[in-house]
Amino acid sequence: MKAAIYHALDDIRLEKRPIPQIGPDEILLKTLACGLCGGETMAWYKKNDPKVLGHEPIGEVVGVGKDVSEYRIGDRLFVNHHVGRIDSHLSRRGHFTRDPYYSQMKLDPGGVCEFYRVTAQHLRMDAHKLPASISTDAAVTIEPWSCALSGLKVCQIQPGDTVAVVGAGFMGQGFIHMAPLFGAGTVIALDFSDWRLDRAREFGATHTINPKNQDAQSAVRAANNDRLADTVIVIAPSPAAWDLALSLVEVGGTLHLGAPLPPETEWVRDGNRAYFDQITITSRYSSDHTDTYSYIRLLEAGRIDAERAISHRFDISEAAKAFELLVTAEKSLKIIVYPNGLPEGAEHA
Repeated sequence: MKAAIYHALDDIRLEKRPIPQIGPDEILLKTLACGLCGGETMAWYKKNDPKVLGHEPIGEVVGVGKDVSEYRIGDRLFVNHHVGRIDSHLSRRGHFTRDPYYSQMKLDPGGVCEFYRVTAQHLRMDAHKLPASISTDAAVTIEPWSCALSGLKVCQIQPGDTVAVVGAGFMGQGFIHMAPLFGAGTVIALDFSDWRLDRAREFGATHTINPKNQDAQSAVRAANNDRLADTVIVIAPSPAAWDLALSLVEVGGTLHLGAPLPPETEWVRDGNRAYFDQITITSRYSSDHTDTYSYIRLLEAGRIDAERAISHRFDISEAAKAFELLVTAEKSLKIIVYPNGLPEGAEHA
């Protein structure tokens, strides 16, 4: 089968790989579409070994092990690339994604390839038949925006709160779009790109701020009755962005770290202010089975306008071009690659 293989940020190759063989309690999916994730551009986050690109696939069942009874040929599925387990200390305390088992479980061999294998544990923990009302393109957002939903769950948003989001790329747009579902009233988007800020308005931002030409703190106060934000979510992975985000949090509010800094990167706070400001700092790595279940229900109910987030579509033969766009483009949100060809009527990039 054809597979897009990551060798380096500037070295994505289309190669042949064997179609995975399934066991009696596993299934084989034909990849209908797979999203590209900004995390795949973080060189420090990836191992040096070549690997199949992509972890946001949607597939159609084309092979079923003899012991599998819940799934049939032709079913369209979302299966989370990582899945947890129930019986561990971290899992029992609700931290499924921080249990080392979670990151060890993966789809075989990845998402940007023609077929992938789903293990029995994946089927037990986080596999979902998709209703006809959810398009394949919309379904591609399930994995990434479930991560945003997971973060919103720990942001302590109260009804009517003001929420600011620093960084309005695809993930930031997810936080902006879903924050009102958690009770947010005023939603403020901050980004250096006016194009992204315009998109943020489409996703529900009530105010937008470009820190390149506006004083962010003054602008937040102007939009919020001279108060700072109750919750600030920072997606941009830099100490400067984290400093900016912290400066926008009202006393007693929450700062949510929505993306990690590179390893060994220090971020220093004023200890006196850390005590007296009573700001809670939260983070949430990835999404677990409860998050994807919640997101799919919201998507099916029409509460999430997922297809609006799809900005570019590529055939697998153009995977290198798609990845280059992911790395360099300012004017893009969710990029989809179709390993088995663009669907009929789909608009090319």
